[in-house]
Amino acid sequence: MPGLLVTAFGPFPGMPVNPSEAVARRLVRSPRLVLAAGGPPKLRILPTTYAAISTHLDPALAEAPAAVLMIGVAGRSRRVRVEMRAVNRASRLFPDAGGRLAARLTLEPDGPYRRPAGPGAAKALALLARRIPVRPSRDAGRYLCNAAYYRALAGPVPVLFLHIPRPPRSGAPAWADGLAAAFAEVAVLLLREGRGRAGAHPR
Repeated sequence: MPGLLVTAFGPFPGMPVNPSEAVARRLVRSPRLVLAAGGPPKLRILPTTYAAISTHLDPALAEAPAAVLMIGVAGRSRRVRVEMRAVNRASRLFPDAGGRLAARLTLEPDGPYRRPAGPGAAKALALLARRIPVRPSRDAGRYLCNAAYYRALAGPVPVLFLHIPRPPRSGAPAWADGLAAAFAEVAVLLLREGRGRAGAHPR
């Protein structure tokens, strides 16, 4: 059976240690998720560069996972954000971790302006609200999080992006453990949806 792909990001200017990586590494070791997935999900830590979309994300998506759960950090947010869409826009104001700016203001010249998340987004929001502070978001930014999400949403499988806040100054490991446990429920939801689609429409 196709499995789950989990992605997170490495450091970038202003964020020398990206907490999304710590949460993602805990998530893929979650007993709840490993049991549901039939083994550990695949984890890809994406360099925070525009080039990484073609060199790291595209090859991972080409392996045809059943679902994709993406995690990034929103430094100014105070709660987890469930991203309801990605848009075909980039900013040329902020360089990536390699010091490069986006090549243009549109991510895909012939792509639609927006790509919405599927029905799993609303379900995930309800699941998370029972455990952690969370809110829906219609703005994934104009940086690598939005760019990666936009690319992943072009595929046929369920994809969801979760933005996390900065970790607390004390108790960061326990904080990351708590997020990973909550995200495991979302990951199982996406995986079941994706496998259901695969079963209904064999490749």
